[in-house]
Amino acid sequence: MTELQISHTTSRAPSVRPASAPAGAPQPSGRSISVAWARHADEVREAQRLRFQVFAGEMGARLDTTVAGHDVDVFDDYCEHLMVRDGATREVIGTYRVLTPAQARRAGGFYSDTEFDMARLDPLRDSMVELGRSCVHPEHRHGGVVMVLWAALGEFMARNGLDTMVGCASIPMLHNGVASGDVAASIWRQVERNHLCASEYRVAPRLPLPVDALDGTLDVEPPALIKGYLRTGAKVLGAPAWDPDFNSADLPMMIRIGDLPARYRKHFLGQ
Repeated sequence: MTELQISHTTSRAPSVRPASAPAGAPQPSGRSISVAWARHADEVREAQRLRFQVFAGEMGARLDTTVAGHDVDVFDDYCEHLMVRDGATREVIGTYRVLTPAQARRAGGFYSDTEFDMARLDPLRDSMVELGRSCVHPEHRHGGVVMVLWAALGEFMARNGLDTMVGCASIPMLHNGVASGDVAASIWRQVERNHLCASEYRVAPRLPLPVDALDGTLDVEPPALIKGYLRTGAKVLGAPAWDPDFNSADLPMMIRIGDLPARYRKHFLGQ
């Protein structure tokens, strides 16, 4: 597959170059979708507009943005932006942003560093990327969009010799329409039992959700994104942080390529 020359909203040269990704994958509706990395500022704006629609319009997040109707933060100019488009309308229907090791150094760290003390991950940083701002348009939340995103991410990781992904996975603090930290506390108790990482990689939240003071016994399922991560062998790095702007509890998570179950390698690495 051919490599793309990436042009960003800053004048920097990218430290690693995303490659083109498979196009024309089918949706359950029979319509095709395609995936590619943003190559200029206008495409990044499309991703930011979808993020705003999902995070502010759907989730009620209070976004401190510099562009009306778009989710824009200080990390965006340092990131590579991956987008899925509807084949018929060309609308952006899914997105991820990826912060590489070199760009994280230029940015002063990962976004996750603002929510967690991640010093224990320092030995991994030279081959570690951060995934963030993942979202999918509500009319396209099915496996097809997620699979093409992950295929492109897998190609990116393999091409650039990267082996670890980290990020914050959000849990909206709502249950049956009522704001409640009990939902997040209950999900934390579930993942703590079965998916907690080794102690050498544990991180600490800078603004902890007070899980010990909340009811952690609710019968609730983790959000789809978290369940998907856990199926790939992801580990939870510690207790959740509270994000007051997004009114969510954020779980720190890590996926290492070597831990991917065999059944996911064909989707993520083409093996």
